[in-house]
Amino acid sequence: MSKTRINLVFATVVLGMLMAALDQTIVSAALPSIVADLGSAGHMAWVVTSYLLAEAVATVLAGKLGDLFGRKLLFQISGVIFIAGSALAGMAGGMMMLIIARGIQGIGAGGLMVTSMALIADTIPLRERGKYQGALGAVFGITTVVGPTLGGLFTDHASWRWCFYVNVPVVIVMLVLAARTLPKLAARTRPVIDYLGIGLVAVGVSALILGLEFGGNEYSWGSWQIIGLFVLAVVLLAAFVAVENRAKEPMLPMRLFRSRVFTVSSVLSFIVGFAMLGSMTYLPAYLQYVDGVSATVSGVRTLPLVAGLFVTSIFSGQVVGKTGRYRYFPIVGMAVLAVGLALMSTMDRHTSVWLESLYMLILGAGLGLGMQVLTIVVQNTVPYADLGTATSGVTFFRTLGSAFGTAVFGTLYNNESKTALAEAMRQAPDIPPEVVANPKLLRELPVDQAAPVIDAYARSIDHVFAWVVPVALLGFVVAWFLPQVRLRDSARHGAGDVGEGFSVPDSHDRVVQLERSVAATVRKARAKGPIIAELIAASGSSLSPDTAWALGQVYLYGRQDLPATVYNIAYRHRLPVEVLAPVFRQASDAGLLHAEAGTLTLTDAGHAEVDTLRAGWRRWLGDRLDDWNCEDATDRALLDEALSKIAAKLLDEGADSDQVAKVHTG
Repeated sequence: MSKTRINLVFATVVLGMLMAALDQTIVSAALPSIVADLGSAGHMAWVVTSYLLAEAVATVLAGKLGDLFGRKLLFQISGVIFIAGSALAGMAGGMMMLIIARGIQGIGAGGLMVTSMALIADTIPLRERGKYQGALGAVFGITTVVGPTLGGLFTDHASWRWCFYVNVPVVIVMLVLAARTLPKLAARTRPVIDYLGIGLVAVGVSALILGLEFGGNEYSWGSWQIIGLFVLAVVLLAAFVAVENRAKEPMLPMRLFRSRVFTVSSVLSFIVGFAMLGSMTYLPAYLQYVDGVSATVSGVRTLPLVAGLFVTSIFSGQVVGKTGRYRYFPIVGMAVLAVGLALMSTMDRHTSVWLESLYMLILGAGLGLGMQVLTIVVQNTVPYADLGTATSGVTFFRTLGSAFGTAVFGTLYNNESKTALAEAMRQAPDIPPEVVANPKLLRELPVDQAAPVIDAYARSIDHVFAWVVPVALLGFVVAWFLPQVRLRDSARHGAGDVGEGFSVPDSHDRVVQLERSVAATVRKARAKGPIIAELIAASGSSLSPDTAWALGQVYLYGRQDLPATVYNIAYRHRLPVEVLAPVFRQASDAGLLHAEAGTLTLTDAGHAEVDTLRAGWRRWLGDRLDDWNCEDATDRALLDEALSKIAAKLLDEGADSDQVAKVHTG
């Protein structure tokens, strides 16, 4: 594709990622206004939770369905589902309709996020893919944390409904661009989809969240409804474990939990998601009810949390990339997170803006220190054959943690606010209930009159933060069990990417993950100088670099069933035929190539030399992929598949000669 079309493809998938990530948090500043309009304050958390839960399930399904039906079609279908959910959410006349619409949005969002990353792998040239993926990850991270500010702007200057309506024109533009720019690629495989496992975990987790949400709110904790939901959750999740142990291609292979790194990282990812989304959902409500600021200002006032998160996330990533040392970042991060939550639980209407900002900065710093390294560490310790499922597994636990965090924050808030607001109403009986529920009307009252209600809201949200401190302390204890392992070069290369820290939903395809690792490793080695001589030395071959390159070109063309002619090769590399002809003539004179009607093929001696070079390439790469085992048949087959794809893509892209030479034996 031309550079212009590549940029149009990237703009298309950025729009998809932008909308899907933004809607995780855009409603947080609008929640008080939504409750004031629709009522049902006890169900407020489900406006966020339904979206996150549906997104978590959709991200698992979308990767497989994209393999089955093609990425372009799934991207477009996901966009249509997202538009439908956004329109329904904007028109919602009641809280239940809004929650259902948000679930529909979440299904579309999960598909958009996963296919966005897959489309980058499918369409962007390999030599440029790293910067595009990094930019897409940055979009995911930034929009996740600036959502409250944008939601506040829409709420104050239009209506909370425009938090959803704004998606419609943007996604329509995205769909038009997708139809015109995205290539329609045939499905490569027919994957086995673990429908039963996905269904069991979705319903089991939903039952558990419903039990936490309804407990002490809709029903007493000892009621048969709540006990029944918890029992159902335990039964379904136990069945999920049993099914995953027998599934041909499980959604979450239980063998991954034999790795202490994966288990600890999954728990910490869950806790980070729990604290981050829960805090970001309820902080704007605190600022509106207690500090009396507008929805827009409440979003802006959360920026210290965002600043702390970004600074420490980028800092820890850079340090890990340079030193390879990561173990103490999650430990310190969980400790700082606990301190931040404890400080947040002391805030009231007398706390100054600067002190609140400092507390948020500390909370964000803890989140940033704890979140950056988890995905990177997991990708370093699982077998290469499990790269895809392990990566998506950590992301899945992060999203589940976000859903649980929002639900638990909501339960704690609702249970405490009932008592606190009832007491406040007795102290200020002249304040109508509709004023109590509406932060705009509440801040119009004299401070002395509104004080009991403001204090009730402050006490309720402080209660939430205080109860989440033990969760952070649990994370602090768990983080000490994270072992220090040597990081692969490819992982250290991407440690500073924002997307890695935010665990952007990524491809489940293990070959795509390994392909990325190989490309990063080669790119890093090439930055130090040409590597063709290193590859030849590793193989023990006596060929000159130009002859080795010539054999590699003919081999590549043969692997792709394309005619290898000097003219075609010269055209691909934008070189005069007169420059390349002597190189191929020299190889032919040495008995390594055979020319018939202008088409070049490898002789038996040429094949033998290529096999020697392939062995050297494996050894060279194996040394840099650290724990890749060239003697293991599974690792070897996986690497060969990844190399074949890399070679084919470089050939199709018309890569320069040095790049093709590096993968000439793929």
